[in-house]
Amino acid sequence: MTTKDEIREFLTSRRANVTLEKAGLPDWGDERRVPGLRREEVAQLAGVTADYYTRLERGNLKGASDSVLNALARALQLSDVEREHLFALARPIPARERSAPATAVRESLQRMLDSFTGPAVIYDVTQEIVASNVLGRALFAQLHETGRPNLARFTFLDSRAPEFYRDWPLVCSMTASTLRLEAGRDPLHEGLTALIGELSTRSPQFRRDWADNDVHEHRSGTKGYRHPAVGELELHFDNLQAPGEAGLQILAYTAEPGSPSAEKLTVLASWAASQELADCADGE
Repeated sequence: MTTKDEIREFLTSRRANVTLEKAGLPDWGDERRVPGLRREEVAQLAGVTADYYTRLERGNLKGASDSVLNALARALQLSDVEREHLFALARPIPARERSAPATAVRESLQRMLDSFTGPAVIYDVTQEIVASNVLGRALFAQLHETGRPNLARFTFLDSRAPEFYRDWPLVCSMTASTLRLEAGRDPLHEGLTALIGELSTRSPQFRRDWADNDVHEHRSGTKGYRHPAVGELELHFDNLQAPGEAGLQILAYTAEPGSPSAEKLTVLASWAASQELADCADGE
């Protein structure tokens, strides 16, 4: 899919989400062929001509000023993340500013991960896990079995994912939305393009979620897991930019103190230690 296609589908889908009532426009009761606002109504709200908005929606965002893009964001009632995505589509990262894919992290970052008392991993824009602490490897043990741990591939392509994630449909939706946000930031990223193509080919669920044209930034929240060794876990996550590492995110988990999940993290730590001892014995 080209950047023009991405722009067209994104703007069309956002326009369909805004009703006359939400936009504060009068409803004259005329029959509408499509949900949401018409192009001329978006143009009116954004203060541009209908012809100009039509060109923008067809993918011609190049040259659009910040004021025009901000006016579009207001007219379409975009969230902060959606607004960022719109600007990214209009101003893709130049090739000279792209960072090379990371295959490992520096020792100080690994030491930082190891100092965390909860599960923690570092992953890149393709959701490939490039570093973990002991509890992070234990929490995502099923991913690490593949030798190429990738959160997106596991979510959509591994038959164990619907059982592992307590709300698998929501995780699918957010994963697709996060990948779309990253693709908007860097549409020429080869690894990301290849991953999206693979998931589109192999996963009907991904195709459905991708077609929603939603964008999402993974910042913080709560997720539920069903770990094969310790059972159900409810963990809070925080997502941080890895310092000094463009494109890498630190995903750290904690449990409410004194909660059943906190107790199960202690059990998970014991389980992880036993697994590492077994691996060492096998390697002798």
